[in-house]
Amino acid sequence: MAHRPKRTFRQRRAHSSDSDSAEEQSSEPGAPEEQTAPGLTEEGPPSGGGRVEATARRVRGRGRGRGRVWASSRRSAGAATRTEGGLSVPESRIVDLSTDEEDETAHSLENKDDQSSSSNSSSSLEEEFSSVVNIPDAAFIQAARRKRELARAQNDYISLDVKHTSAIPGMKKNSGDDPESEPDDHEKRIAFTPKSQTLKQRMAEETTPRNEETSEESQEDENQDIWEQQQMRKAVKITEGRDLDLSYSSEPQTVKKFDTSISLPPVNLEIIKKQLNTRLTLLQDTHRSHLREYEKYIQDVESSKSTIQNLENSSNQALNFKFYKSMKIYAENLIDCLNEKIVIIQEIESSMHALLLKQAMTFMKRRQDELKHESTYLQQLSRRTETSTNESLAVDEKTQWILEEIESRRSRRRQARALSGNCDHQEGTSSDDELSSADMNDFQKTQDDISQDHKKIFEDVHDDFCNIQHILLKFQQWREKYPDSYYEAFISLCIPKLLNPLIRVQLIDWNPLKCDAIGLKQMPWFTSIEEFMASSMEDSKKEDSSDKKILSAVINKTIIPRLTDFVEFIWDPLSTSQTTSLITHCRVILEELSTCANEVSKGKQDLLKSVVVRMKKAIEDDVFIPLYPKSTVENKTSPHSKFQERQFWSGIKLFRNILLWNGLLPDDTLQELGLGKLLNRYLIIALLNAIPGPDVVKKCNQIAAYLPEKWFQNSAMRTSIPQLENFIQFLLQSAHKLSRSEFRDEVKEIIPILVKIKALNQAESFIEEYNLDDLKSVKKFEQTMGKY
Repeated sequence: MAHRPKRTFRQRRAHSSDSDSAEEQSSEPGAPEEQTAPGLTEEGPPSGGGRVEATARRVRGRGRGRGRVWASSRRSAGAATRTEGGLSVPESRIVDLSTDEEDETAHSLENKDDQSSSSNSSSSLEEEFSSVVNIPDAAFIQAARRKRELARAQNDYISLDVKHTSAIPGMKKNSGDDPESEPDDHEKRIAFTPKSQTLKQRMAEETTPRNEETSEESQEDENQDIWEQQQMRKAVKITEGRDLDLSYSSEPQTVKKFDTSISLPPVNLEIIKKQLNTRLTLLQDTHRSHLREYEKYIQDVESSKSTIQNLENSSNQALNFKFYKSMKIYAENLIDCLNEKIVIIQEIESSMHALLLKQAMTFMKRRQDELKHESTYLQQLSRRTETSTNESLAVDEKTQWILEEIESRRSRRRQARALSGNCDHQEGTSSDDELSSADMNDFQKTQDDISQDHKKIFEDVHDDFCNIQHILLKFQQWREKYPDSYYEAFISLCIPKLLNPLIRVQLIDWNPLKCDAIGLKQMPWFTSIEEFMASSMEDSKKEDSSDKKILSAVINKTIIPRLTDFVEFIWDPLSTSQTTSLITHCRVILEELSTCANEVSKGKQDLLKSVVVRMKKAIEDDVFIPLYPKSTVENKTSPHSKFQERQFWSGIKLFRNILLWNGLLPDDTLQELGLGKLLNRYLIIALLNAIPGPDVVKKCNQIAAYLPEKWFQNSAMRTSIPQLENFIQFLLQSAHKLSRSEFRDEVKEIIPILVKIKALNQAESFIEEYNLDDLKSVKKFEQTMGKY
């Protein structure tokens, strides 16, 4: 955009006397113009000088404005009525005239006659109807010049009739000689179409050497003129290709009267036809687009109606969505509840486990301490006997207190057995698990506190989120209504995880080592899961239903880990009551796992492995059978003999408890533990050190009674299992000794033991060797074999 020079409102200086006289002449008719301006409808037109001055002011005013300000549609009503003569020429035409063009074309147009002037005027009028902003041609400029000269000659009166332009002949001829016909300086119009020669002349004329003040002012005027010319050229170029719409004008427009005397351009049918065809094509295109939109709307309406009808008819989908949404919300709330409570459950579980572990460690440590102190006391007693000194044995207070405490508990147990009528009990087979009244009260108080905390875990929870039966009922409804989605969601894999915290809560006060502990099948969670699985088989009627594995999964993930903790840390293998109760629960669990042994074999193996490890530890830590001289143990009332008997029967008790795992543990494992590590390493050695007699036969009978019968059910067996070879040899050795002693009748008790353990060859050899008449007959031998 061209730089706009600073505007100076200064009147240009006149360079000739003509311009001064012209200014005086133009100032005089100014007053009549002001008086006649309000009444433009009268016949008296305004003076030419006033018109030119007003036009010049409007030209400079529009030169500084925007491109469309000067358009006819933006003029005021007063400006629109200022027309030149009767031609009603728009102001834009007068504004676009330049003084240079007027000067150059004036002499070439003076020779034309009035008819040419009239035709040019009509032609210019026709061009006005076609384009309001077209630049006037030379003919129009000449006609305007003649009208101005005529107005001067007639006292500044411009006739409204176009025909009066040729009323004064000879005016055209004499106008060139009249010095007053030259335009004044203020009447010169700005050249909108710059030409190199005219522009150079004007620049040379404007740049004449003057004083410093005149030079600056002329330079400003020059810049101002150049800038106005550039702006007008831009405005003309922009608006040449546009059709101006008079309806855009916000001001009322002057209605132009159509002059019938003006000849219109000839009508061209081809152009009209082409325009009509173009218009028709546009209308057809618009119509087709409307039709397409209409069809689209019709389809949308039909689709919406169909969707509404489908939704109304298929209300099950809404119900399905509602059900799935409710199940989703329920599952999320259940998981949030369990996540919040699982921390409390773990704390209470840990407290109960720590309490039971503390009690078990107390019993174990007490047993080992008592065994150590009693053995030390007997050793000191044996040394004093060997030295045959009559000095009293010095015993520290702690050992003395422990010995008194041990004897006190044994006395209470004897009294209890006497009251119950159990007279066949052997010393050492009872479980020394009595606690003092103070320790018992502390244990019971702590256990009650834990039970109270256990009951408060779900006291603020609704039954739907803490009752296993209610939870399974929710999933049962899902399975009955939508079985496909139920099985596709693998709910059978999720239920064990959801029930795990709730089952653990019920197992907090459950001790599988107690004889009075409730069985797993009597627990609420067990019965609820069984009912859920039974209803699943009725509903699905699938043999491979995944819900059948829910119970086994719960046992594998919840029950087996808890049992394993009891076995590793709390179970005492020397306690027959604990072992019997533990085996009962393990048999129930392993029976339930038998349906899917492949999937839960790892849990089963971990449990059984922990049992084996714990029994090995018990054999190594708790079995102690001291060996004393025969002279010392011959007296059955001596402390040494009683202590040895108690320890031997304690080993027999452990031997029995190990073999109770028959059917749960592999035979090889049991034979290794019971026969290899315990019988051959401890019990046989103690028997060899004993004096043959009825007590030895009784112990051998007891050992044989604890051996599992299924180990000897093969009728083709003539020899016993390898681990019993030492026991068989001891039996034969004892039989030989008894046959030569006063206890000959005890030999008859040893032969049935050999027959039971399938040592048939050794039994036959012994019978033939000692000519046992009672056992010679095959019939009696077979009867004896059948008896065992």
